[in-house]
Amino acid sequence: MGTCDSTMGLRNTLIVMALLLSGAASLKSHAFFNETGELPCHFPNTQNLSLDELVIFWQDQNKLVLYELFKGQEKPNNVHPKYIGRTSFDQDSWTLRLHNVQIKDTGSYQCFIHHKRSQGLISIHQMSSDLIVLANFSQPEISLIANQTEKPNIINLTCSSMQGYPEPQGMYVNLTTKNSTITYDAVMKKYQNNITELYNVSISVSFPIPPETNVSIICVLQLEPRKIILSLPCNIDAKSPVPSPPVPDHILWIAAVLVTVVIVCGMVFLTLKKRKKQQPGPSNECEIIKVEGKESEQTEKRVELQEPDRSDEVQCDVNISKTASGNKSATDF
Repeated sequence: MGTCDSTMGLRNTLIVMALLLSGAASLKSHAFFNETGELPCHFPNTQNLSLDELVIFWQDQNKLVLYELFKGQEKPNNVHPKYIGRTSFDQDSWTLRLHNVQIKDTGSYQCFIHHKRSQGLISIHQMSSDLIVLANFSQPEISLIANQTEKPNIINLTCSSMQGYPEPQGMYVNLTTKNSTITYDAVMKKYQNNITELYNVSISVSFPIPPETNVSIICVLQLEPRKIILSLPCNIDAKSPVPSPPVPDHILWIAAVLVTVVIVCGMVFLTLKKRKKQQPGPSNECEIIKVEGKESEQTEKRVELQEPDRSDEVQCDVNISKTASGNKSATDF
């Protein structure tokens, strides 16, 4: 019983050690988007074997071959098309370099080393590594939005960051005054490119302007619990009103034309009105002159008509007087 127990204990110990060694053999390697990642193999080569005696190759988690070196000669025909021309082998460090790394290259890789003998290939080394591909987000950028509401003391802004991976945990805005700091959270909008798999993220925030001056606004992009990216500070004087959007040039031209038309119409109206007031004087005078002219003509006609009548009367008087005198003389005779 003691022997069986000791054997079982030794077997369990060996299994645990194998698991620990296999876990220790898997390394994590980080690479940045469009740059070069390293896939180490860490072959000790205690027997001082030459490359002519070895067969070395790497494959990904889908069993696709990245690189193969057969007895010192590269075998590109065995390499998957997606990896052709993207790898280089460093013989000194037993490391395969993967160039032009993409987000899709994230995953597990294995290197295998076999000793080529007369009886065949004998596996003498194997190692796993995890490649983690990252892309740095751009520095968050704050953009103020003109206030479209009836509340002039409200600040509207957006904060955005582009071309990053993996997806960030969140985004928020810190408003700092002399005496306090207020955090404004918002729902982060995200867009992932179907080809590059990179993320663009943004938030929109509205908040009242505090009465204090020297207000500083900073946008925070939370990548990991202890890793953030800060925007440049946006300083706002709370006492000064938020600038309204500029008036388009065509509106200014239209307003200027309208003002000019109104002024010209007003001047024309006033001129016509003055002329209208001055017109009755001359017309009355003309009418008076015409009336006086008619009256004078009528008077002259009347005079002309009356003068012959008076002459007749005089003649009649004269004739009568002569007759009378004649008769008297006749009577006297």
